[in-house]
Amino acid sequence: MSLPPNLPSRGRELVLIGGGHAHVEVIRRFGMQPEPDVRVTVVSRDIETPYSGMLPGLVAGLYGFDDTHIDLGPLARQAQVRLLQDEVVGLDLAQRRVICARRPPIAYDCLSIDIGSSPSLAVPGAAAHAMPVKPVSDFHRRWEILLARVLASTARLRIGVVGGGAGGVELLMAVRHRLLQALAPAGAARLSFHLLCAGPDILPGHCARARRLYWRALRAAQVDVRTDSTVTRVDATGVDTARGERVALDEILWVTSAAAPAWPRAAGLATTDDGFIRVEPSLRSVSTPDVFAAGDIAHVDAYPRPKAGVYAVRQGPPLTDNLRRALRGDALETYTPQREALSLISTGGRYAIASRGPFAFGGEWVWRWKDHIDRRFMTRYRQPMMNTMPMASMTATPDAQMRCGGCGSKIGADVLHEVLRSLDQPAREDIVIGLDAPDDAAVVALPPDTLAVQTVDAFRSFIDDPWLFGRIAANHCLGDIFAMGAVPQTALALVTLPVSGTRRMQEDLKMLLAGALDLLREEHTMLVGGHTAEGAELSLGFAVNGHVAASSVRRKRGACAGDVLLLTKPLGTGVLLAAQMQGLAKWRWLAAALDSMSRSGGPAARCLMQHGPHAMTDVTGFGLAGHLLELLGDESLAARLSLSALPVFDGAAELAARGILSTLHPENLRVSERMGGDEAARRHPHYPLCFDPQTAGGLLCALPRAQAAAALAALHATGVTSGVIVGEVIARDDGGPHQVLLAP
Repeated sequence: MSLPPNLPSRGRELVLIGGGHAHVEVIRRFGMQPEPDVRVTVVSRDIETPYSGMLPGLVAGLYGFDDTHIDLGPLARQAQVRLLQDEVVGLDLAQRRVICARRPPIAYDCLSIDIGSSPSLAVPGAAAHAMPVKPVSDFHRRWEILLARVLASTARLRIGVVGGGAGGVELLMAVRHRLLQALAPAGAARLSFHLLCAGPDILPGHCARARRLYWRALRAAQVDVRTDSTVTRVDATGVDTARGERVALDEILWVTSAAAPAWPRAAGLATTDDGFIRVEPSLRSVSTPDVFAAGDIAHVDAYPRPKAGVYAVRQGPPLTDNLRRALRGDALETYTPQREALSLISTGGRYAIASRGPFAFGGEWVWRWKDHIDRRFMTRYRQPMMNTMPMASMTATPDAQMRCGGCGSKIGADVLHEVLRSLDQPAREDIVIGLDAPDDAAVVALPPDTLAVQTVDAFRSFIDDPWLFGRIAANHCLGDIFAMGAVPQTALALVTLPVSGTRRMQEDLKMLLAGALDLLREEHTMLVGGHTAEGAELSLGFAVNGHVAASSVRRKRGACAGDVLLLTKPLGTGVLLAAQMQGLAKWRWLAAALDSMSRSGGPAARCLMQHGPHAMTDVTGFGLAGHLLELLGDESLAARLSLSALPVFDGAAELAARGILSTLHPENLRVSERMGGDEAARRHPHYPLCFDPQTAGGLLCALPRAQAAAALAALHATGVTSGVIVGEVIARDDGGPHQVLLAP
């Protein structure tokens, strides 16, 4: 069956690479007014976008991390924009595809790039011994490491910043403020601060009054400022300058001119000599009409401007308008950036200097003004969006006809065959008939003297990343095989795709199965067939077959009194996914859970099997409590469970305390009557997570006590660092109602 002729062959795909200042505004505006039949996808390595204007305040300790970062997760979800976390490494301009580090290429009709810039570390020794400010998306992590190192030291330290522009002087004063506050009262005697400028003065491009005001602040702070001091070499103890000076430094921060990554030029985009993408005043590439660029990575040929966030922020609205026009086939509009931008440069504490053109002034009130502007900017990306798209436009589907049911709802053969041909799998000798020569069914040979192990599971998508969802779904479905001590062999896919254009369905199916195959290949498991159908929403499942020697089968029942209970993954995926659906989960919380869900349980299972487990099960929909009770089985057994020992994902306990729970939580809570503990135990923040349904959760294992320490050490050596002992199995001799005894 092929797709009906009235179904469009393609919806339009707008792909945004990077989550810079201009792109967050594009996301917001497309969320407020979606473009009919356009799907917006953001591909970004970093999901929490730092606002450069507030980073000095973060360094100075005036703001927290969440104050200064835009979380693309809730923003994209609210805007109904697809968010894929991956690093872009290239472009195929001829085929209009984005090349990523982990997933298959992503097709686009229109592309926009806003990835910022990289540090320029061409000076010998700078890459090894200096801490670059850019890329700013990774600066906070690097700064925290440097801060911890300085605070742990008892020696006298010399802190240096290379770069006399606004970014350099502002960073130096912020670092000074934070360190002196943290080390008071001894900090002033232990630390000295040094600024090295390549030019004859600080703040090039600013007026003389602005420079005088900042010189006054630097002198008051007793900063050693060296002008005309181009750094020519860096080593572990300091820097050499072109003037022949040696400046001894213990910590070096690098705030010099930015550089561009190599892949835009390598892809064939027109760039400047130093690699920045050349664009017209419309922000469209001068060489490639379907590619746009903004922010630091872009160079507007007609209106060159400094690489500064203040310019990138203002590119958001015109970029949005021209992306819409390009998608519609309309003429683009020219964007003329402001000739002079207002700069508000802080001096470490709550004092700032304003500079624009020939005017400059400073004071605490300037810092309050800056703080107001910055906070107002951040609020824009945290408040609910008002969608202006008429409901009829939003709900219209590309297929106006009633869709068929039964076998008429299957995905078209052309779509399916094209995807299957593109998938690469290693051959296995025990697959007699598989996808290499498809038939009505797969035929598989079992190794001699083994038992077949079979399981099936499926669920609808909970994220808008089909590749990652495919990987997680495959991992979840293999869990039962691993829990039985078996080796997975083959899988049959059960796919439901939302109705869309032929190309979009093909791309989504390819991405979905590629993610699944990525995980299946890790476990030497062959995809041998499956079933595809149309439906209201994306869902995926697998029927998985494996084998095991009869003597090696592990049941979920079989625990013995005296066994210890070992859990291999943290709890909380149900809570985090529920919060994500409501736009309440911070991406860094969700990212840790998604990473865990996508990590195969195979290494943990194989490791545990070498230590003679008496019983094993995977923790999934029934939650830890439900699966633990299944594992105990025999009413002569009970368990002591330490709530404090339970590994949990960051944010899960906090969200559960706010009442944000999975819809399955009330059903799972019914087993609480079989769990005993005092009031302190039931008030423990981990208590609700005992009933939280897990997706691709960890293994719960009852091990002989004598094997527990060795098993735990082996797990950690394997890379399963989240494995912990959470309790023990005991004899139940009181006949009471409680089979699990909780301890805080």
